[in-house]
Formats: sequence, structure tokens, C-alpha cells
Amino acid sequence: MDKLYLVIPAYNEQEMIRSVIEEWYPQVEMTGPESRLVIVDDGSTDNTPLILKEEEEKRPQLIVKRKENSGHGATILLGYRFAIREGADYIFQTDSDGQTDPAEFRAFWEKRAKYDMIVGHRNRRQDGLGRIIVTKVLKLVILLCFHVWVKDANTPFRLMKAQTLREEMKYVPREYFLANVLISVIYAKHQHRVCYIPISFRPRQGGKNFINIRRIVKVGFKAIGEFVKLNRIIRKG
Repeated sequence: MDKLYLVIPAYNEQEMIRSVIEEWYPQVEMTGPESRLVIVDDGSTDNTPLILKEEEEKRPQLIVKRKENSGHGATILLGYRFAIREGADYIFQTDSDGQTDPAEFRAFWEKRAKYDMIVGHRNRRQDGLGRIIVTKVLKLVILLCFHVWVKDANTPFRLMKAQTLREEMKYVPREYFLANVLISVIYAKHQHRVCYIPISFRPRQGGKNFINIRRIVKVGFKAIGEFVKLNRIIRKG
């Protein structure tokens, strides 16, 4: 039976984290007793650690990892590396803000053997016009910098074959801030089998949104310079 490690990063999600666990834990159970839900706490300063401890004590397939705060990218990369070390066959990643729908996971799981990565294409988004524009701009930046077209580069709803991810992680800097974007690009550049499936994308269900448009623009300018450097490295591989 294939072993799934479902990775969710969390930072100050005391309002949402319990309900997110309640939603996603059954998906982990459905895939088998060796599968695990891995919550990586990115140095939360609210009651998130306490809630995670309570949930971990009563759910045998839940693992909580804790680290100093270093951002979303570094947090999911820690989760990916942990899953690979633990012998996961497949790694799925989503976020802790309640925007993704666990009911849509089963269709991904059923197609897992056919692809190296299955990504949720957010075609029914309810998270605001600003975010939609940022996603479209990111597509163009990726095309200009990497010369590949990625349908939805940063979706927090992706199922990856662990063996393929293990091979490609060498191109991802250890704490890279746009980890999922770079992974999407690497898979496109190296022509891995990637499938995009439409998913819904709900408004944030609670808590605070720590990313705003001004910050996204700032990160975007930083990313362009990094993308150019990384493209040379990926091409050599």
C-alpha cells in the first residue's frame, strides 16, 4: 500500500488549525495506516503549538514538527525532506488557512500512479482579484525567466511522487522562499509527467492573512533576480 505524507505548514493559525486537522486527517486515514499528516509549525507565537500538541496526542497518524520562524517556503521544504527521509511514497501539500477543499483530494490520489506531480489548478477562486492578478503576472515572469509555461505555479494543493521529488530537490536552495514555484518550474523544465486538475479555492476561513499585495510585489522583484540565477543551474542539470 502506498504511503502518503500530507504536509501542512502553519503559522499563528489558532483559529483554523483544529478544523483544518479535522478536515484533512480522514484523507490520511483513507490512504492507509502507514500514512501521516505532518503539520510543520513555523515558530507560532499564539496558541497554535498548544492546539497541535493536543491534537497530536489523540491522533496516531498526526506528526507535529516545530521550527524557528523562517517563512512558508522553508517550512514546506522541511516537511518535504522529512517525508522523504521517512520513506513516503507520495507527498501532498496544502496550507492551513482552510482555502482548499479536502473533498477534492480523492481524485488526485486515484490518479497518482500516472504522474510525477498532480497540481490543483485554481479556476474557481474566491480569494480576491488582487491574488488572481498576482498569479497571472507570476506566469509571465516564469515564462520570461525560465522559458516554460506553468499553468498554476504556486498552488497549495499538489500531490508529488516522492522518488521524483527526491531527485529534483538538489536544485532547490535549502530555505528558498518560493519553494513550490521553483518545484513547478523544475518539473516543467525537466519534462516530468505533470497533470493539472481544476480545484475550488475558498476565501480564507479564519485567522490573519500575513501576505499583502505590497509585500508580494517586493518579493516579486527579488524573485526575478533569483530566477535568472536558478535557471542557469537547472539547465546545467
